[in-house]
Amino acid sequence: MLLDLGCSIIAINLAFLLRLNFDIEAITPYPLEKIALIVLTVNLVLSVLLHSYRGIVRFTSFADIGRIACLNIIASALLLSIGYGSVWALNAETNLFPLSIILINFFIASFLLLSYRLVVKWTFKYYNNFRAVSNTRAAIYHTGHSSRMLSKAISDDPKSTIRIVGFLADTKSHAGKSIEGLPVYAYRKGQLYKMVKEGRISLLLIPDDYMDAAHLNELVEECMALNIRVQKIVPVNQWTDGTHNKMVQLKDINIEDLLERSVIDIRNQQLIEEIRGKSVLVTGAAGSIGSEIVRQLVKYEPTVIVLCDKAESPLHELELEITEKYSGVSIIPYIGSVCDHVRMQQLFEVYAPAIVYHAAAYKHVPMMEKNPSIAVMNNVQGTKIMAELSAEFGVEKFVMVSTDKAVNPTNVMGASKRIAEIFSQSYNDYLNDQYKKLGPVYGAPPPTRFITTRFGNVLGSNGSVIPRFKQQLEKGGPLTVTHPEITRYFMTIPEACQLVLEAGAMGQGGEIFVFDMGQPMKIAELARKMIRMVGKEPGKDIHIVYTGLRPGEKLYEELLNNSENTLPTYNDKIMIAQVRSYDFMEVNDKVNQLIESARKHYITPTVARMKQLVPEFISKNSAYEELDKDKIAM
Repeated sequence: MLLDLGCSIIAINLAFLLRLNFDIEAITPYPLEKIALIVLTVNLVLSVLLHSYRGIVRFTSFADIGRIACLNIIASALLLSIGYGSVWALNAETNLFPLSIILINFFIASFLLLSYRLVVKWTFKYYNNFRAVSNTRAAIYHTGHSSRMLSKAISDDPKSTIRIVGFLADTKSHAGKSIEGLPVYAYRKGQLYKMVKEGRISLLLIPDDYMDAAHLNELVEECMALNIRVQKIVPVNQWTDGTHNKMVQLKDINIEDLLERSVIDIRNQQLIEEIRGKSVLVTGAAGSIGSEIVRQLVKYEPTVIVLCDKAESPLHELELEITEKYSGVSIIPYIGSVCDHVRMQQLFEVYAPAIVYHAAAYKHVPMMEKNPSIAVMNNVQGTKIMAELSAEFGVEKFVMVSTDKAVNPTNVMGASKRIAEIFSQSYNDYLNDQYKKLGPVYGAPPPTRFITTRFGNVLGSNGSVIPRFKQQLEKGGPLTVTHPEITRYFMTIPEACQLVLEAGAMGQGGEIFVFDMGQPMKIAELARKMIRMVGKEPGKDIHIVYTGLRPGEKLYEELLNNSENTLPTYNDKIMIAQVRSYDFMEVNDKVNQLIESARKHYITPTVARMKQLVPEFISKNSAYEELDKDKIAM
């Protein structure tokens, strides 16, 4: 306040000096002591009323500037009134505050009050930057509101080790200009190099709520080539929502961020009508896919979701998570194996699910190749039990989660899932035929509709390649890849689960839905990209070691997603596979024989029966190749 009052005294004296051209004799008629006392009193009263002195000087903001402007305007009006009032009321010869003096005083006072505040603010800012000689010089991508907020937040943070020195614009119109005194560079390769050279930038910050995966992938590739590290910043709208302790939180770009694709456009209204107010069962609920299905299901307001799994701890964690976030949906944890007919029958009797999402399965190819009887019991027998109980207890829809490895399988796991597909599809056709013959006569309800979804590798799921690579990177390498040419399709867990829900909504029974997975990616190239993303050089800092194909492993996965083998749906990313039909009675007999063999854990006979059920099952790099000699000879 003393500083502000001092500025007001200096301002009024300078106003008289400037107005009278520094002519001391001309100033003599004006009682400067009296004028200074009036100005001091007016400014003191207004400062107290408007709280203009309360702002911390180093944090001067637009609100502080507004209060100062308001104070000077009101003070000018009061001084003008006092000047003319004294002339009118006291018949004084001299107006203490002529209009010209008031105007000059206004501008000088505003200049002084703002100037010393800005000088202090800039002094603190540059002092902090000068002290932090080890600051990382960074640029922020995009010139929108979020980016400007991020720049201000980082610059104002005295503990920040990052110094913002520029912006990278996504439009040419902003290139060559500046924002808050910082240069703006255009997003072009030449400009990226210029930004690195002029600004000595080693870090690019990207608002997490702005870029799509394709754009991000392209930018990261160019930045890695110029040795620029790229990090994301948590969206501005999450800074105060309680999910982040720090105001600005940085996170590294994950390979999942680069592989993500645009999500499926789900017709929410259709799903709401399918699920709202119904009892829903999810098997394998504690797994990567099952748990995400549960997270998405709660948004559509079912009355109850039964979480069925035999993994106690993960199921407990999922129950706690869902009940904390979504209190309006009843969650029932149900520990049990889908291979236990009595336990599953009890589930259907007690909870009467209207929709079943069957995600329970063993999925690891090399492990199932060594344990084929267990693969059959869990993936085939488990599906058979759940399908038959669904039909018996009048379930509306049974949606099974399958895999691209079921297409022309080369391993036990893929063959077991293909057999589960065959059983479900033929069972659906059988029930429909029986209903057409007898249902309308006896007024029976429509039979259960069996639907299959089939997709490729899921990013971040338990046991997938990316978490494995991350573990190897943390240990300093090497990264192990089975073959230089091996390729895989990838999708995110939410995307995979949206497919399952969408298929359940659109399916009428008997379909096998496949997903447009885009272009496959070489695993070796994925490994090299992950090495470069941690600032290392592939083959120099961290090596890639090729270990050879594992038992049953393919070089290339197939999805049957070309136009010759699929039919379109209303969603251009989801298609229906055209596969051969099977006679259910024949399939059922062979499946029963297969399950009986698996129960006795006869290894080779079990695999031989699988090959009878799935003639296209040709083992690769496996001990069971001997069983294919007759097929290959033909």
